[in-house]
Amino acid sequence: MLLAMTTDPRTRRVPAGAAVLREDVTEAIRAAVFEELATVGFARMSIEGIARRAGVGKTAVYRRWKSKLSLVLDLVSAFAAQGLPAPATGSLYGDVRALLEVASHALRHPVASQVIPDLLVEAARNPEIADTIKSALFDSQQGVAALVVRDAVTRGELAETADPDRALDLILGPLYWRLVVVRGDLPKGYLDDLAASVVAALTRG
Repeated sequence: MLLAMTTDPRTRRVPAGAAVLREDVTEAIRAAVFEELATVGFARMSIEGIARRAGVGKTAVYRRWKSKLSLVLDLVSAFAAQGLPAPATGSLYGDVRALLEVASHALRHPVASQVIPDLLVEAARNPEIADTIKSALFDSQQGVAALVVRDAVTRGELAETADPDRALDLILGPLYWRLVVVRGDLPKGYLDDLAASVVAALTRG
């Protein structure tokens, strides 16, 4: 481990016969997967279709992932790793409003609005997908909510008994319902009003 950390990557030699995976091909495949999921859904998605859309051969896909399931699970984890940024606006309202802004943009993305519901349907039938979605999406966002609540407690805006899980539900629940389930628009001032409602609910306990 120490050797790997201290060796200059430019001096490392690729073992003879080892496959060198081009990053541009990998990114093309990842983009193709999101497009295929949005177009045909997980059940009908195939390695052949992914390769065709990416402009590569099937072998290029199988060199990187053993199946479409492993490919999708890897992408979900990578996408969720970006996560919601932990805001530091100096107030509970400001932090909640900032999170709502970021989340609303993410959920309005045309690919995300179609891919997420499809994967949730598959999660009901596939425990592996369900576990990945929970650990990748819920757990990472839960950490951000915990930071927001902790900072608010430190500033005296919330009681020490404030629940981060409840905060996360209040922040993301209404947006998911309106943007992904109902697929409606957000009226002018909606995020401002929602942020105020979330703060009021958390303050009341």
